[in-house]
Amino acid sequence: QVQLVESGGGLVQPGGSLRLSCAASGITCSRYTMAWYRQAPGKQRDLVAGINSGGTTNYADSVKGRFTISRDNAKNMVYLQMNNLKPEDTAVYYCKAGLGVITNWGQGTQVTVSS
Repeated sequence: QVQLVESGGGLVQPGGSLRLSCAASGITCSRYTMAWYRQAPGKQRDLVAGINSGGTTNYADSVKGRFTISRDNAKNMVYLQMNNLKPEDTAVYYCKAGLGVITNWGQGTQVTVSS
């Protein structure tokens, strides 16, 4: 059974930092394309950052230079380091694992950026 569990969300002031974690079980992260998505109230779920099995990363334009996705193969975990957070980064952040037609999602973690 595949399970993705996100953690690390919370309330942070503008300009602050958070690190999100995604703990995977039932899959080997290094074989999958792992990604972080986010969904703000009333909006669609959008890609934030991804890392494929080869280690190539990609980012949404809105987070380039501020967010970094990484993967720890030994711990089977994926991270999203978020720096210089802005109010528009407020959303529920989801971890996704994809391999071909197989897609798995976590339950999400809330990130709120507010003074």
